[in-house]
Amino acid sequence: MCGIAGILSLTPGARVPREALDVMAAQLVHRGPDDAGQYVDPQGRCGFAFRRLSIIDVAGGHQPLCNEDRSVWVVFNGEIYNFPELRAELLYQGHRFATRTDTEVIVHLYEEHGEACFNELAGMFAIALWDERRGRLLLARDRFGKKPLTWAKHDGWLYFASEAKAILAVPGVPRAVDAQSLHRYLIFQYVPAPHSIYKGFQKLQPGHYLAVAAERPSPGRQRAYWRLDPPPFDGSYRDAKARLGELLTAAVKKRLIADVPLGAFLSGGMDSSIIVALMRELGVSPLRTFSIGFADRRYDETHYARLVARQFQTEHHEHVVTPQAREILDTLAWHYDEPFADSSAIPTYYVSRWARELVTVALTGDAGDECFAGYDRYRAARLAGWLEFFPAPLRRLVSYGARLLPANRPRTLTNRLRRFAGACAEAPAARYLAWVCVFSPAQLAAAYRPEFRAALHPDEPCLWFSKLHDSAAGPPAERAIQADFLSYLPYDLLTKVDVASMASGLECRAPMLDHELVAFARSLPLAWRLGRGGKRILKDWARDRLPPPVLRRPKMGFGVPVGEWFRHELQDLVRGRLLSEGSFCRQVFRPDVLTAWVESHVSGRANHEHQLWALLMLEMWHARWQPAF
Repeated sequence: MCGIAGILSLTPGARVPREALDVMAAQLVHRGPDDAGQYVDPQGRCGFAFRRLSIIDVAGGHQPLCNEDRSVWVVFNGEIYNFPELRAELLYQGHRFATRTDTEVIVHLYEEHGEACFNELAGMFAIALWDERRGRLLLARDRFGKKPLTWAKHDGWLYFASEAKAILAVPGVPRAVDAQSLHRYLIFQYVPAPHSIYKGFQKLQPGHYLAVAAERPSPGRQRAYWRLDPPPFDGSYRDAKARLGELLTAAVKKRLIADVPLGAFLSGGMDSSIIVALMRELGVSPLRTFSIGFADRRYDETHYARLVARQFQTEHHEHVVTPQAREILDTLAWHYDEPFADSSAIPTYYVSRWARELVTVALTGDAGDECFAGYDRYRAARLAGWLEFFPAPLRRLVSYGARLLPANRPRTLTNRLRRFAGACAEAPAARYLAWVCVFSPAQLAAAYRPEFRAALHPDEPCLWFSKLHDSAAGPPAERAIQADFLSYLPYDLLTKVDVASMASGLECRAPMLDHELVAFARSLPLAWRLGRGGKRILKDWARDRLPPPVLRRPKMGFGVPVGEWFRHELQDLVRGRLLSEGSFCRQVFRPDVLTAWVESHVSGRANHEHQLWALLMLEMWHARWQPAF
C-alpha cells in the first residue's frame, strides 16, 4: 500500500521539475512511511514520485520499477492478489524478474497485453505506467475503486496523485471550488468520480484507465476496461451455497499474503464475523481483532464482537468513541481533501489508528451488504415496488400523510416509516435517491442563496443517479443494488476506509470485494440474496460457523450518534462554525435557513443530524484548504 504521484509534460520541450515531484511526495508520507523513490524519463517528459508502505518483498520492492530494458516504468498503490500465478506465466513466456514483489508483474504484463493488462489483475490498485518508447502515460484504477487516483491539467502539465493534496501542494496550481460538485456533495455526502470539488481536477473512475500522450495538449478520455454484468447462475441453491464457500475461502486466503503482521476489523456484524471465522480456519495466528464501541447503546455493537472473538479465540481489542472526537475533525478534513460527510469516518479513523499499533494489514467485511442484499433499504425497495400496483392518488395520499409524522429522533420505527412512505409516490430511481440522499434537491432549491442557485445545473446529480439506478434490469431492489455498487460503494464506503486507514499507514483488504465473488453474488437470483431479511444464502452458509445471536440480530449499520452530540457536547461547535458571520455555508445558504436547521435540531423539534454533519464537514474542509469561491 503506497502513495503515488507524477507529472507529465503536455508541452513539447518542457522538462519535468524534480523539485515538484519532491513536493508532491512529501504530502503522501502517511500513505507510505517506509520508503521513497523517484523516476524522470531521460527526455524529461514524465516523472514519478513514490512513497511506500512495505507489505510484500519488504527488502526488494522499491519503486518506481521497470522492465528489463528500462523502457516501461510503473508506480503502483495496492495489492495484486493473483501475482504468483501471473508471475509463473510470465516467467514461462521468457520474462525475467528482479524482485518478488507484485508490482513487477504489471510491467511485464503490459509488455504482453498492452492496455488489456489491467483486466488480468485481481486486486485493488491505482497504477501509473510510463511507456518510454511510445511516449505515453497510462493511469488505471481497480474494478470497484478501492484505491484512489486524482489528476489535474494545469499550465501545460498533467499532474496525478493518490490524493489531491499532493497536486494542490505544487506552487501555482489553483484551488477553486467547483460549484456543481458542491451541489453534488450536498445531495450525496461525497463528490462522485470523475468529478472533484476543485475546478480543473478529475478523479479516475473505478474500472477505468486513462491514456495520455506526452507533449500533446489533450489528456484524452477515461475508458472502461471492465463491467459487472455476469450471466445468471444456472445451478441449484445447494450448488450455489457450496460455490459461495469456495469463493469466500479463496478470497480470504489470497488476502492473507503479507510479510508483515495482519489482523481484522470486527464490528460484530455477520460480514466481518465471517472473515474472522475464515481467517481462523486458514490458520492465522495470532489472530488480532479490533472493534469500536459507543456509550449510546443504539450504536454499540461490541457485545456481538466479543461473542465472535471468544468463539474464535482472537486477541481482541476494543475502544469507545466519545464526543471528544471533535479533536480530530480538522485532521479528517486534511486527509479527505474534499468535503466528506459520512460520520462513520470517525470510528474508522480511530480503529485504524489503534490497529496500526499492532498490525500493518487489516481485513474487513466491507461490501457484504451490497453483494448479498443486506441493507434494509433493499427490502424497502422491494416493498415499494409492490405498492406501485396501488393507484397513484392513493400513494400520493400516503406519502403526504407520512410527511406529517414526527422525525426528531433517529433509529425509530416512526422515523423509518416517515422516510419510507414519504417517497412511495415517486418513480423508483427518485424514490431510492430520497432514501439515500442527505439533502433533497427540493430542500436545496429552497435554501440556496439565489446567486449560487443560478450558477448550477440543479437536476444533473439526479439524472446521473437515475442513469446508474436504471442501468440494471429487474425489480426495484435489484436496481437499488446496482446504484449502490456504482455510487455509494466506491465514493462513500471505499473512500472512507481507504483514507481513514491510510492516514495511519494501515492497509485494509476487503475479501467480499473479490471480483469473482462479486460477480458470483450478482449472478444469483435476487430471492437467494434478499430473502429472510437479507443475505439469505450467506446466512445459510454461515449457520454452522457463527454464534446464533450474530445471525439473528437485526441490521445495525456503522452509525455515529452525532445527532445527540449536536444537542449536547458539540452544540457550541455546530453553532460557532455554521452560524458565524464568516462561515462558508453562509455564502451558499440563506442565513435564516441555516439558523432554522440548527435551532430546530438542538431543541429536539426535528432531526437534521445528517444535514448538519454535512454542513459542518463542509465548513471544516473549507477552513482547512481555503479554496477560492
